Amino acid sequence: MHSLYPEIQAYQEHLLPVSDTHSLYIEESGNPQGIPVLFVHGGPGGGCDHKSRCFFDPEQYRIIIFDQRGAGKSTPHAELSENTTQHLINDIEKIRQFLKIDSWVLFGGSWGSTLSLLYAQAFPDRVLELILRGIFLCRKKDLQWFYQEGASRLFPDEWQQFVKPVSESERDNFIAAYYKLLTSENELKRMAAAKAWSGWEGACSTLKVNKSVKDHFTAPQIALAMARIECHYFINDSFIDENQIINNMGKISHIPGVIIHGRYDVVCPLDNALELKNNWLEAQLHIIREAGHSAFEAGNTDMLVRATNETAQRLNSA
Repeated sequence: MHSLYPEIQAYQEHLLPVSDTHSLYIEESGNPQGIPVLFVHGGPGGGCDHKSRCFFDPEQYRIIIFDQRGAGKSTPHAELSENTTQHLINDIEKIRQFLKIDSWVLFGGSWGSTLSLLYAQAFPDRVLELILRGIFLCRKKDLQWFYQEGASRLFPDEWQQFVKPVSESERDNFIAAYYKLLTSENELKRMAAAKAWSGWEGACSTLKVNKSVKDHFTAPQIALAMARIECHYFINDSFIDENQIINNMGKISHIPGVIIHGRYDVVCPLDNALELKNNWLEAQLHIIREAGHSAFEAGNTDMLVRATNETAQRLNSA
């Protein structure tokens, strides 16, 4: 079974202004002459960390990671203005141009899969391959499942913690109720809501209970950015049309792809991956037994590293 590559240091860091408000943190590691690969993090608002570099052979890949608007080391932190899906798509293209890359591999999980697909549909000539995990199509039923009713019946104990900050009278629409809390002027209410929102996702992300995952999700800086930005996107239907990704798969049907999805993914159920595969004949689908949503569960990690190794072999032999 494959595990993550050893941790490496970045050889270059950048802070790229993309608007009068936002600047993006970008770093490069691995082989400067290698295959360019962009790590597209989840959330939205999740940010990257040192493990984001470790899915790739550093001798084969020029590894590029970045924090999306408001996330991680990008500034300003947890900012919602000028923060939409179209902004993020355009940001990725600005990064490509800034780094003088002709075309690249995109590697994204959860919301990172959403954004990777949307970027590919906007700029298909710039994408060599897609490696995607925990597919999230951002349909209304996907949001309803995780934030209203569905996942709540599989994790009822954790759901009790999620609903606690919301008054009884507002529980018919948790996304709207949380949006009020997360944009409140009351700092204590904002942070309590952020930890509850983000903690719910962390608790559901692994098949087996993993306290370290939930602790990561509830760390104050991560929780605030993820909760505020996710809720901002979801109350606005992620700034895309219903079923937009599937309806536009014809634009990228020729691009090779690998879809990796845990069978017991509660955050983004498996039907997301199956529908994507049914509309993308060039893609391989790997359903991982005994895995949930997290990229760091053993089965998911194994297949993600296998996929990056096989992609490097294909592109190097082309």
